[in-house]
Amino acid sequence: IHQLPTIMKTSRRKLIRNALGMTAGAAAITPVAADDRIQRFILKKKGGVRKGRINQSVVSWCFAEYWSTDKMCRVAKDLGCKSIELISPDEFPTLKKHGLTCAITPIDMGGPPFVQGWNNPKYHDKVGAATRKAIDAASELGSPNVIAFNGYAEDVSLEDGAANCVKGLKGIVKYAEKKNVTLCLEMLNTRDDSDPNKGHPGYQGDHIDYCLDIVKKVGSPNMKLLFDIYHVQIMDGDVIRRVHECGEHIGHVHTAGNPGRGELDNDQEINYPPIMKALLDIGYKGFVGQEFIPTRDPLQGLTEAVELCDV
Repeated sequence: IHQLPTIMKTSRRKLIRNALGMTAGAAAITPVAADDRIQRFILKKKGGVRKGRINQSVVSWCFAEYWSTDKMCRVAKDLGCKSIELISPDEFPTLKKHGLTCAITPIDMGGPPFVQGWNNPKYHDKVGAATRKAIDAASELGSPNVIAFNGYAEDVSLEDGAANCVKGLKGIVKYAEKKNVTLCLEMLNTRDDSDPNKGHPGYQGDHIDYCLDIVKKVGSPNMKLLFDIYHVQIMDGDVIRRVHECGEHIGHVHTAGNPGRGELDNDQEINYPPIMKALLDIGYKGFVGQEFIPTRDPLQGLTEAVELCDV
């Protein structure tokens, strides 16, 4: 008992000494290294992918504001994701360095790629050239898909727009077949006019049945749908039934919470695990890209989304 004050003093000295040592050590750590340690701690607590039956991908544009491509790759790897997608082919060497692929390659139209699409013949040459370039880049990396869009309606009717899409896509898909790349036509919602990243009023391809009919008429195993769950929910709903209806024609999938295109949390209406199970039910082997716009800590939101979809 009489030794207690001495022991306490000794312990206190050790604590101070240890604390000073930790402070000195922390000062020697670069900001990047410290950031990585925090990242690994969070991921160790959360876990990321465990089951791995759904191949998951990080959509680059959603997180580019927060992370460099290199950091994004490290986050994806730590979470168990296999891809960074919709990223410029200029960044493909960084993906290769980390052992990642690009689940779906974008096209470079010099502006929003969904505005000038296959529905309008006056854009066919421009869209075709951009798509060929993307197919070449995808083929070289081993990226399985290249994105495709209907385009905005302008003065084109629904019937003519669909026919123009079929004609244009039939021509370019032959090139994709030779390169072992699949084109994926994306349906987009036209109802949300609050933000150009959340909705696309004027887009001619805003119902899944309309886009599915185009895909079927192109008639190639290298022509499929980009089934964006967020957009489908807004325009058509009944998502699980539509997954089964589209079946083998689904080539790629995107996620986001609705309304708002935020995290896949309890503040939005889509129940993601049953939808992931529906994808497994139809034998889907492609990628699911996390394409939500972060509204809070991006690592936390992405980790939660990845785990939610890991059914």
